[in-house]
Amino acid sequence: MTPLVAANKAKPLSDDASHVLVVDDDHRIRELLVTYLQNNGYRVTAAGDVASARSAMRGLAFDVLILDVMLPDASGLDLARELRRDSKVPILMLTALDDKASRVAGFEAGIDDYIPKPFEPRELLIRLNNILRRYDPKEGSRDEVRMGEAIFSLGRGELKRGDMVVKLTERERDLLRQFAVRPGVAIPRHELTGNSVDGDATASERAVDVQINRLRRKIEPDPANPVYLQTSRGRGYVLYTDG
Repeated sequence: MTPLVAANKAKPLSDDASHVLVVDDDHRIRELLVTYLQNNGYRVTAAGDVASARSAMRGLAFDVLILDVMLPDASGLDLARELRRDSKVPILMLTALDDKASRVAGFEAGIDDYIPKPFEPRELLIRLNNILRRYDPKEGSRDEVRMGEAIFSLGRGELKRGDMVVKLTERERDLLRQFAVRPGVAIPRHELTGNSVDGDATASERAVDVQINRLRRKIEPDPANPVYLQTSRGRGYVLYTDG
């Protein structure tokens, strides 16, 4: 078992600082995350494998987990499934497997968001903050994201405009969920394709453009001039929400 690493405080933390458990067998990534998150006001504990993570959770309550998929003693997906039997602790998953099947497997296991390796620390921090805002009891339930009159429930995968349920295809639901767990973050088209290694990437990205236009017709007051699901030039697409 990799020893549990209790992170030293980089600077004084507030009494209500969120406590993050980082689970990753890569020592360099663990140290990067510990230092970076502490410097941004988080309390951090780190573990190098699933056994150490379980040990930490027996003695401490965490506000959120940053969980690697490939660990030396078990899969991070298995730990996520185990936790979801009796815990609602938010999970941000790290993965070197950036394909649709891996993303879907993560969401099916109950994770709240994922970020592929290598990652930009600032983007990880934004996603972590978004997850915690959704789970903040002071802000009420954040299972839903609002885009004007349109409201999307991440848990049910349901889109409503007022009292009317808007029909979504499975692909549209998958896309909208990817955007909803990362509001304000530009997602590249290639990350949205769910394309296989042998697939035609150009054709898949064109298909994403078509699907985005269809989603805009279901979300936007004026699909020709989108306010919420916008194109980020040179970066992909980004969803802005009202909460």
